[in-house]
Amino acid sequence: MEKENKRPLILVTNDDGYYAGGFKALIEIAKSFGDVVAVAPEVGNSGMSHAITIKVPIRLRLLDKTEGLALYACSGTPADCIKLAINQVLDRKPDLVLSGVNHGSNSSISLIYSGTMAGAIEGCLNGIDSVGLSLLDFARDANFQASVVYGKRIVSEVLRNGLPKGTCLNVNIPEGNVDEIKGVKVCRQNKGRWVEEFEKRTDPRGSNYFWLTGYYCNDEPESTDTDEAALNNKYVSIVPVKVDLSDYVMINTLNGWNLNESN
Repeated sequence: MEKENKRPLILVTNDDGYYAGGFKALIEIAKSFGDVVAVAPEVGNSGMSHAITIKVPIRLRLLDKTEGLALYACSGTPADCIKLAINQVLDRKPDLVLSGVNHGSNSSISLIYSGTMAGAIEGCLNGIDSVGLSLLDFARDANFQASVVYGKRIVSEVLRNGLPKGTCLNVNIPEGNVDEIKGVKVCRQNKGRWVEEFEKRTDPRGSNYFWLTGYYCNDEPESTDTDEAALNNKYVSIVPVKVDLSDYVMINTLNGWNLNESN
């Protein structure tokens, strides 16, 4: 009888494309713990949030298959990658979903725009322990040494302890070498917002077009228990994220309104 494979099955994706340095770092992390199926977008999908493809077909290409690793390129979004992998690629439910390592921060309000976190959240919606990882460095040749070191620690603990149903982890790693990082802090999401500005330009044919620019505004710069505070002080931040967005306090308030009475 063939011996049953006891190694965890880990599904990985990202939003920067299958060729990104951060994705290679994530595969390195995942291969330390189990067999890896990597399904990532063909092109960058930053800022796509939880978008899915419904108007055109989704294409999937097998790029490489070696012992313990199968790598696919997908024409869709990070959420598409996870959906398609679970439905069409894998022969069983994965033990873990990892998304990243993103080139750039996904702390504070950025997580709602993040294709990286959408990949993790899609895994969570399917009842799979899921983690999104991001490095505070947008450079193509960013140093992912610390991401690998701390990523392995976090993945080890998630596999050992598990996560509550409906909760995934948003992990952000400061820029710099591993010896510059002070440790890990479990935090809440910082209250902040992107102040968006659109730069208006004119093309050679005289038509206007716009480039999105802007800057992040920290609405609680004095707080010490947030992901932004941790990152600013050279700590890895971990924010547990729930997929249930209900405001339970407001439910009670709305139930006190005269919503069922005619005016």
